[in-house]
Amino acid sequence: MRLLEKEGKMYGYEITQKVKEITEGKIDIKEGALYPSLHKLQAAGHLKVDAKKVDNRIRKYYSLTPQGQKETIHMLAELKEYIENMQAIMNPKIAY
Repeated sequence: MRLLEKEGKMYGYEITQKVKEITEGKIDIKEGALYPSLHKLQAAGHLKVDAKKVDNRIRKYYSLTPQGQKETIHMLAELKEYIENMQAIMNPKIAY
């Protein structure tokens, strides 16, 4: 969702390629995993879909709704807290 927040609207294959590019190939999202997630986010009201005809094919562009923008902020805050907790576990402060 953060990627859509930054990029605006993107189609599915474009999302997979951008993630691969950003992570230098370390994360390779398969379309079979991506589309069910996009559909769930759409059903939850976090994404809107605009269909456009490109080269005689229908391409679906996904973008965040206002609700999706709020959820992105919430998810990032939860992720930040999780990372901070994991860092505390991995590097505990020992009192002498």
